[in-house]
Amino acid sequence: MRMLAAAPVVRNLLIINIIVFIGTSLMSIPMAQRVDDLFALHYFDSPGFRVWQLFTYMFLHANFTHLFFNMFALAMFGPELEWRMGYRRFLFFYLACGVGAALIQEGVFAVMLVKYHNMFGADIYDLVVNGSWKVMHGHEVPLTLSQAELVNTPAGAELAALVNGATVGASGAIFGLLLAFAVINPNREMYIMFIPVPVKAKWVVIGYGVLELAQGVGGFETNVAHFAHLGGMFVGLLIILYWKHRDRQQMKGRWEA
Repeated sequence: MRMLAAAPVVRNLLIINIIVFIGTSLMSIPMAQRVDDLFALHYFDSPGFRVWQLFTYMFLHANFTHLFFNMFALAMFGPELEWRMGYRRFLFFYLACGVGAALIQEGVFAVMLVKYHNMFGADIYDLVVNGSWKVMHGHEVPLTLSQAELVNTPAGAELAALVNGATVGASGAIFGLLLAFAVINPNREMYIMFIPVPVKAKWVVIGYGVLELAQGVGGFETNVAHFAHLGGMFVGLLIILYWKHRDRQQMKGRWEA
């Protein structure tokens, strides 16, 4: 608690996320749906996409469990990282990992949608993308019998869910923090649920990365944005490597002067 009190960015991120969750939980269903439509992350080819969603999605959560585990990790790892990085760097790092995770998730969606475009063709693809969105929002969309049959196939339903579904949560940013913690404290021993012995931080993060990759490629837990998690870790690693390189160059310049 003492470290959390000395970490204003972490404290304010916790407050913002909790307030947003309580606020959306108290809304009527139509109003909450409207908030999701506007601020949750949609695929960029969906009629629901707005550019600000790359940022705002990370402050929305699907349910209390989703919020709890993300905020618990933020409270556990964030204060030390904020102290080590400084509050400006830490805030930039957190937000950059979240936005980077969103961009990588969008890229993975684009790769996945190639097969549906080839499967359905441009006309049916457009119908599923735009038609299903309109149906979700109360509009009647006329379909021919052949179109209806294609749209109502499992592949058509999967396509509609992929394009018109929404991604929420701070997990991408949180996975970036986990990566940073392991880079800064690679040999710090951690206790993990269901593992009776301490595990070094570097092995914990590597294990998480391998697990997320396996689940993402294997299609397990399709309602979880595994590649956004990996994206947050990847962007976090790039930022840390850049900072280390820049800091070495600056230190070298000081000595040579």
